[in-house]
Amino acid sequence: MIADLDETIRRLLIEELPVKNGEIEIQFDQPNREWSAKLSKPTINLFLYDLRENNQLRDHRWTRVRDENGTVTQKRTPMRVNCHYMLTAWGSDSGDEHRLLTRAMIALFRFPTIPDDRLIGTMQNPAYEILAQLAQHDKLTNPAEVWSALDNELRPTVSYIVTLALDPWMEVKGPAVKSFELNTGQARDLPRFDRLDPEETRNKLSFLGGTVRAGKDGDPVEGITVAIKGTGFLSTTGPDGRYRLHGFPPGDHTLIAWPPEGKPKEKKIRAPLEKVTDLDFEV
Repeated sequence: MIADLDETIRRLLIEELPVKNGEIEIQFDQPNREWSAKLSKPTINLFLYDLRENNQLRDHRWTRVRDENGTVTQKRTPMRVNCHYMLTAWGSDSGDEHRLLTRAMIALFRFPTIPDDRLIGTMQNPAYEILAQLAQHDKLTNPAEVWSALDNELRPTVSYIVTLALDPWMEVKGPAVKSFELNTGQARDLPRFDRLDPEETRNKLSFLGGTVRAGKDGDPVEGITVAIKGTGFLSTTGPDGRYRLHGFPPGDHTLIAWPPEGKPKEKKIRAPLEKVTDLDFEV
């Protein structure tokens, strides 16, 4: 992906400067003395000198997507990584370098977010917007040390930071869990919580959910109230037609749904449920 980011930046500069007939080189090499001695034309260089996670954008929650077959895909959100570039301009004299550096900065300042239509390769269809920051005051605070390490002469250097989303996680797929039972209580051996004796369980709570549809193969219906008859447990379906009921005692119950028109729909259930299809309603 980083190689595609380089090429995205290259094309962005070529189009925005603009660069015609190859009059300006755009490179991503380490700007050491040996490299600069070989330059034959004006050059803009973006040297990737550092990569690190963006802690401010860290978000390790799971995202959940359900397809039309009821399969649920869960995946952790991608990592956000800052790519730190050193932007420099190289020319026959300082005047040419300064003009070239100014043009490059103006072009990059136009895009605090790199547009989707400018992205290439693995950069396309990003999970998040590709953020870009130019000339941040708290970056490259001591350029002299950088140029000393590169064994080259000090020159104007501009920081350019692009934030990518790198996805190291695997997807977890499976059928949607519509009901389960939660057992709570005390363990006999307090130091070993994995030795919970089912016979010592004091409380049992059931959780269930389902989908309300307009007819057998109809679309999900939003705004339908579903409740356990004779209790205070109720839920209202969302845009996906899903409802969820939490924390009620197991046993024989009557599930009831109120359609927009007609009589309420009832369904006898025994919690915890053995068949997840028993949870769906047609209205």
